[in-house]
Amino acid sequence: MSKHYLGVDIGSISTKAIVMDENNNIILDKYIWTQANPILATKTIINDLKKEAEDKGIVDELNIVGVGTTGSARKLVGSMLDSQVVKNEITAHAIGTLSIYPDVRTILEIGGQDSKIIIIQDGVVVDYAMNTLCAAGTGAFLSSQAQRLGVKIEDLGDISLKSNNPSKIAAKCTVFAESDLVHKAQIGHTKEDIIAGLCKAVVSNYLNNVGKGKNIYDKVVFQGGVSKNEGVTRYFKEALQKEVYVDKNSHLMGALGVAILARKSDQEKKFNFDISEQDFITKGSECSGCSNNCEIIKVYKNGNIIDRWGNRCENSKT
Repeated sequence: MSKHYLGVDIGSISTKAIVMDENNNIILDKYIWTQANPILATKTIINDLKKEAEDKGIVDELNIVGVGTTGSARKLVGSMLDSQVVKNEITAHAIGTLSIYPDVRTILEIGGQDSKIIIIQDGVVVDYAMNTLCAAGTGAFLSSQAQRLGVKIEDLGDISLKSNNPSKIAAKCTVFAESDLVHKAQIGHTKEDIIAGLCKAVVSNYLNNVGKGKNIYDKVVFQGGVSKNEGVTRYFKEALQKEVYVDKNSHLMGALGVAILARKSDQEKKFNFDISEQDFITKGSECSGCSNNCEIIKVYKNGNIIDRWGNRCENSKT
C-alpha cells in the first residue's frame, strides 16, 4: 500500500496543511485562518482534509505514516498530532522550495504577520533573516489597508496592475502608512495608484529591512500568502531587476517542506483523522524552582498531559 505524509504549517494568521505521496506530489491541501485559536484551527483543517479526501473518493486509500509541523504554533500542533518532526519555518520553507526549484538561491517570503529571506548555496541554507517585530508590509498590513479602501484583499494585485503612476506610500510603519494613505486619497490620488503604491511600498520595506545587507542571487523564488499579489511580485521584479518565480503552491511551501522531512524520518506510525473527537487544552504556569521563573506550557489530551515545555533547567516544579 502506498504511503502518505501530512505537513501542517500553523501561523498566527493562517494555517496550511497538505497530504503528499511518496514522490512529494501534493494530493490534498487546505488553507484556513487561524483566528487566534491554533487548537480549533488544527481540528478544522484536519477535518477539511478528510472531507476533501472523501469528496475525491480516496479516503480509504490514504495511508498517512508520517506527520510534520512547522510555524509559530508547531510545538502545540506537533503534540496534538503526535508528529515525528517539528521544525522551524526556515528549514521547512527551504526544503519545500528546493523540492520544486532545486537551483533556488534566494527565497523571499512574506506571510500574515512576519516575513523572511533565506539564502541558499548548493542546496544548503547559508544565511537568513526574519522580521517578526512589526507587521508593516505583511499580509495583515495589506489586509487592513484593503479594508480601509473598500476592496477585497485578493483584488489588490489586479487593481495595482492598472496603475502607471504608483503613489508614494510610507510603509515603514503601519500607523504612518494609514495616515499617508488617507492623505493621498484626500488630495486626489486614484485608488489604483494608491494600491499600486502600497504594493511597491511593501517591496521597498522588505528589501530595506528583511533583505538589508543580503546579496540576492538568482534563482529568486517568492512565496507566502502575499506572493499571490501580482502587484507585489511586479515590484519585486522591478526593484531587483531579476526574474521572480511564484509557484502555484507558493503558500504551501512550509507545509510541503515539513511533510518531506516527515517522509525522511525513520519513525513511521499510522495517523488517522479522529482528532476532532479529542479534547485538547493548554495551561500555563510559572515555575518557582529557581530565579528564572520560567513560563511552563502544558498540553492535555482528554484530561491527560501529553507534553510540556518552557523550562530552562532541571529544577522545574510544575
